[in-house]
Parts: sequence; C-alpha cells; structure tokens
Amino acid sequence: MPRSFSSNEVTFQLSRSRRSVPRSRAALHAVLGGRGVSRDVLDAAELVLSELVTNALRVPVSSDRQVGVRIARSPTVGLLRLEAGDARSGTPEVRAPGDEETGGRGLLLVEAMAHRWGVEERAGGIGKTVWAELKAPDIVAEPVGREVSAVIVQPGQHVRVWGEWRVVRTVRIGPYATGGLAAVLGLDEGPALRVPAAEPRYFRKRPLIAGNPALDPCRTVKTMSREC
Repeated sequence: MPRSFSSNEVTFQLSRSRRSVPRSRAALHAVLGGRGVSRDVLDAAELVLSELVTNALRVPVSSDRQVGVRIARSPTVGLLRLEAGDARSGTPEVRAPGDEETGGRGLLLVEAMAHRWGVEERAGGIGKTVWAELKAPDIVAEPVGREVSAVIVQPGQHVRVWGEWRVVRTVRIGPYATGGLAAVLGLDEGPALRVPAAEPRYFRKRPLIAGNPALDPCRTVKTMSREC
C-alpha cells in the first residue's frame, strides 16, 4: 500500500482485494487520531469511505488496476474530504433499489451522510475519482495528544479509543499466548483494552483541575503529552 503524506492529507493505493476496505478504515483512524474529530463524524466518515472504496473495487477493470484513496483534512473550514479513484470513466448514479434487493444503496448512504459529493476525472486522464466532503467543525490542525507505545502509559492518562478519549484506570503487562507482550489497559468506561505493548496509541494528559496545582498531571503523572 504505497503512501504519500503531507501535513493535512494522506494518499495511498489499494489492491483489488476484500481486505482493502478495512485497510482504508484503519488509515482513516490513523489520519484522524488525536485531531478532535467527534465520534459521530468519525463513524460517518468510516461508512462513507467504506462505500466509496467498495464501489471502486466493484468497477469491472483488470485485476492489476489499483484503487487510489485520498483523505484530506481542512481544519480552517472544518471539512473532511474522502476520495476513491478507479480506472473506469463515467459517472455513477444514485440508485433506488427495491426492498428485496440486497445491494445498490452505497451512494444513497453517501448522499445522506456527506455535506456534498461528486465525481471528477482523474488527473492522469484514466478513470474517475468519486469524492465526498463531511462537516467536521471540531477538527484541529495539530493533534491534541501524542502517539506513544502502549507500554509506557500510566494510570490517569487519556487514551484514544475508536474516536473517543477514555481515562486509563489500571495498566497491566502480560504475555500473549502466541508470544510477545501485551498491555492491558483498564478504562473508565467499557471493557479493558488489550493491545501489543509496542503498539502506538494516542495519549494525552489529564485535564488540570483549576485551583489545585497538586493535581496538575504534569506533576503527578509521567506523561508523554506535548502539553507538559
């Protein structure tokens, strides 16, 4: 999956494989991690990107043709742009499938969830790019936390889990049955998070409690956040 990065966007190519849709979603989470995006926007973006990539993968072209994906943040105007390009020209149409049809609702979903969407010719002149923009008013240019290995987190820090911040209550390191070490993070809500000890996660410090310097997390917890 070749990639290119800039400060506010990432582009990459996906093979024509069923694994490409979850890979695109993983890339989306990586791009938006720590950027202040709400859970609702993240869920909508995940669904829209999945539909765009799925539609591009279904285009009848040779198996060696890859799908181009672009994820771009625009913090100044509060927009998130998602693109999927394929090697076939033309304009996809929004269908109104019958109740008994199991498919054909992808662009209906995109139209319903996106602020706007459209189709453009690819820059190289071969094929098209289907794009969608979502309103993301809370998106920020700089991450509000820092990506560090899970093994070094300590109780009291916040961890980014599926688009939301959770307070780490307990930390336990143990072996995986298949080998290697796992970090088991007990959270303030939901089940414990079990991840490879070296896996990068977004963490941030606890909020400062006004009027009580003793509870400043930069003094009471060893944190890797850039805010300290």
